[in-house]
Parts: sequence; C-alpha cells; structure tokens
Amino acid sequence: MSIVYVVGLGPGAGEQMTAQARQALEQCPVIAGYTVYIDLIRGEFPEKQFLMTPMRKEAERCKMALEQAQQGQDVAMVCSGDAGVYGMAGLMYELKADYPGVELKIVPGITAATGGAAVLGAPLMHDFAVISLSDLLTPWEKIEARLRAAAAADFVICIYNPSSRKRKDHLARACRILREYKRADTVCGIVKNIGRDGEEKKILTLEELEQTEADMFTTVYVGNEQTKNLDGYMVTPRGYRDV
Repeated sequence: MSIVYVVGLGPGAGEQMTAQARQALEQCPVIAGYTVYIDLIRGEFPEKQFLMTPMRKEAERCKMALEQAQQGQDVAMVCSGDAGVYGMAGLMYELKADYPGVELKIVPGITAATGGAAVLGAPLMHDFAVISLSDLLTPWEKIEARLRAAAAADFVICIYNPSSRKRKDHLARACRILREYKRADTVCGIVKNIGRDGEEKKILTLEELEQTEADMFTTVYVGNEQTKNLDGYMVTPRGYRDV
C-alpha cells in the first residue's frame, strides 16, 4: 500500500522543519505542493520528482498526489506550518475515499502561531484563538463574529492572512472591531517572514496596529488584558508568580 505523507514544513522550512518531516521527504520519491513551498525545499532534494500547482488549485494538487500514490509511489504532500492548521490534511481525507489502496499519514509541523510567538517572546502563554482574515473560503460576517467572540472573552488573538492585494483593509477593519472590546494601548506584535530570510518583528499597540500594513507572510498577535511589553518582548503572564 502506498502512502501519502501530508507534511508540515514549519513556517520557514530549513531549521524549523522537524526530523520526522525531513525523514518523510527523504524517503518519498515524489513531493507535491504549492509552488512557493516547493521552492523552499527544492534545493535540498534535487533528485525528487515535484508536482506543483499555484494558489487556489488545492483540490487539483491533492488529487495529483493521490493519483501518484495509487500508481505505487509514496508521496510527500507539503504544506507550510502544520498540515492540520489551514493546511491540506483535511482536504486529503475528504478526497481519499476515491483512491482505495492509498494510506494517509499526517506529519505535524511548527505552525506560524507558535513560530512567530517564539520570535516575539511569549505572547501565547494563556488561552488564545487563531483566526484567519482571508474571506476566500469564509464569509466576512463569520470572521467578524469570531473576532468579536474572541475579543469579548479576552483571548490573546493570533491572526493569519491579515491582508492581501485584494483586501488591503482587512486588518484595519479587524482592529476596529477588536477596539470595541480591547483598550487602544493593548500590546500587540507582528512577525514577517517567520523562519525565512528577511524575518522582522515589531511590538506595537492595538491603535498603532490599525494603521500598520501587513501581507500574507505576516502573522499578527493581539494581546489580552494582562499582556505586557517587557524590554521589547511581548509576554502574556500565565499567573505562576501569583500561586
């Protein structure tokens, strides 16, 4: 039985790829994935066969991997971060029924939420929510409802896909919603290109965040009432010192 390993590369591949992920890539003769993610690893595995599709061709990409496996070859389907967090793991399971004889194995990876948190300090030490601002697959009304619910409950909020060329105002719109529940001076952080060349971080307030531009390679963190800026690091106390 051939296997498709659905592999999380981590936010930047390279050193942030787990040993289990690297082992899966080494043993599979075929690697499938989004063009940008294939480019991150192509140099390390020049002898492999690569199957690629551009953005918004996710179902086609998954079918290519499953078809290749059905022909008798193990395949690694790569995703950035963790394959089960906004990755391909769910879609692969949805499509698997049409490909009898193919086994799926999910290989976890470091997702942007935790990778970026390590760059900023310790913003996720308490309860937190992860919300994507991309409305390609989720209506904005539902995204707004999730932002309101998380803000009202005083979660630390980690935001994926804060804006793009077609939705430049999404982060500002989200900040205006959050400011209905959180103080303007709430400590926030952004990290761009996590684990990649050009990695950048910044600590700022929620008021400043509303005026900040961010792209699809940026992860945004909005603190809770206890989150602090400690010597340039974003820290959300867990409460251990109070026990």
